[in-house]
Amino acid sequence: STTQMVLVLVIGDLHIPQRAADIPAKFKSLLVPGKIQHVLSTGNLVTKEVYDYLKTLSGDVHVVKGDFDEISQYPDQKVVTIGNFKIGICHGHQIVPWGESESLAMLQRQLDVDILITGHTHKFKAYEYEQKFFVNPGSATGAYSGLQSSVNPTFVLMDIQGDNAVTYLYELVAGNEVKVDKIDYVRRG
Repeated sequence: STTQMVLVLVIGDLHIPQRAADIPAKFKSLLVPGKIQHVLSTGNLVTKEVYDYLKTLSGDVHVVKGDFDEISQYPDQKVVTIGNFKIGICHGHQIVPWGESESLAMLQRQLDVDILITGHTHKFKAYEYEQKFFVNPGSATGAYSGLQSSVNPTFVLMDIQGDNAVTYLYELVAGNEVKVDKIDYVRRG
C-alpha cells in the first residue's frame, strides 16, 4: 500500500500591510494551488485578504491569533490531527521567554502533541526536543520584529507520511535566491 503524501504549509508573521506589502513573488510562484492539503498559520497575517489568499492554496486552513491580527475570532491555540501526527499551533507571544525551548515544551505537553508550531520571533527554527518536534516557520515576508530588524523571508512545507514528517525550510536569501533545507522527524511511540 502506498502512503499518501500529505503536504502541509506552515506560514506566519506576514504583517501585511503594516510591515510588508506582500509575500515575495518567488515564494508565491512556489505555492501552487491544489498541491497543498493543509495550511497551518501562526497568525499575524494581518488582514482578511491574506487569509483569503491562503484559502486559494488549500481548502483546509487553520490560523491562530497573533498579537496584531485584525480578525479576533481566531483561537489562541489549536490542535489538528494530520496523518499519524497531533499538531499544536500557537502564535507564541503568550509563551515567556519567547521561543525558549523549555517554555515551548511545557505547552507541547499541555496540548499533548507530537509537533508544536509557534511563531512570533520571526526566526525560523525546527528541532527535536525530548522526542517531540518544534517548528517556527519564521516570517514569510521577512517582516521586522521587536527583536531583529533584518529578517530573511522563510516558510515551511512539511511532507507527512505515516510516522515520518519531513520539514523543508524555504528561505529567500541575497540575490532573490531560494535556499531549501531539509530536516527529518520520526514519530516514536
